[in-house]
Amino acid sequence: MARITLTDLDAVMAIARRGTFRAAAIELGISTTALSHIIAKFEAELGVRLFHRTTRSVGLTDAGRLFIDNMGPSLLGVHEALEVVRSRRENPSGVLRINTPPFAARTLLSNVVLEFLRRYPEMQVDIVTDGRLIDIVAEGFDLGVRVASLIPNDMIAISLGKPQRYAVVASPDYLAIHKPPETPTDLLNHPCIRVRLPDGSLYRWHLEKKGEVVQVEVRGQLTLDEASLARIAVLEGSGIGFFLEQNIIDDIKAGRLVRLLDDWTPPFPGLCLYYPGRRHPSAGLSAFLGLVRAYASREESTDDSRTYVGRH
Repeated sequence: MARITLTDLDAVMAIARRGTFRAAAIELGISTTALSHIIAKFEAELGVRLFHRTTRSVGLTDAGRLFIDNMGPSLLGVHEALEVVRSRRENPSGVLRINTPPFAARTLLSNVVLEFLRRYPEMQVDIVTDGRLIDIVAEGFDLGVRVASLIPNDMIAISLGKPQRYAVVASPDYLAIHKPPETPTDLLNHPCIRVRLPDGSLYRWHLEKKGEVVQVEVRGQLTLDEASLARIAVLEGSGIGFFLEQNIIDDIKAGRLVRLLDDWTPPFPGLCLYYPGRRHPSAGLSAFLGLVRAYASREESTDDSRTYVGRH
């Protein structure tokens, strides 16, 4: 039998984890064709098929499932051993994979990632924007970004600084011909820009005041899945919109949008970067976390907001 490589084993685990050759190839940074060749050669060497393949899906055979169950823990140990050695490098190298919602990716990219790549030219960063809440370990990510309340308790979290707020807004032109809503239920008498979530469901506007929580399933002719498009619609006077404050704060300050139901949108814990606890994080991961902590510290000092304490 020809010598089995770590690349072969990583390829098998990636396909089992991601469920398709295409998704696994993206995770590994190779083409789908190259990945197919790796698996075909590996299966030929083993003399058994590890995967059932159809035009739409990939599933483990009994032999494949047996292989994954026995190899998975050992392969994790191999990678941890490699990380221990790599952590001794003076110049970090490798790839960091980060899962983040789209709006948070902009903050992370401009404030941390680009500076990280300038400092460490041998590093690569792969950012995947996703509105779903996923298991970052199972999906092969090193780091994730979410609001503090959504982070699993077994993860370590670092604040990205400022608390967040939502904002209910409309244009001055709209309010010139419509009476502003005074309570959340008044929104049902207005055309609102509805938001479609990544899973296809419609977002219910979350409003809160002194412990009273109201979920409003707003009505309107227009449904969108992108905040920048919803902003345009509201600016044009098409209805009332619901946004993260940071996305439209300049419009509010400039008078292009007017804030409504202000006392129903209190601050909530801000975004956190999170990651699984490891005894020996790679040099690249350690360096990245150092930059995140420095950024959070600057945000804390300028906004007088408290750093979120990571959980072990």
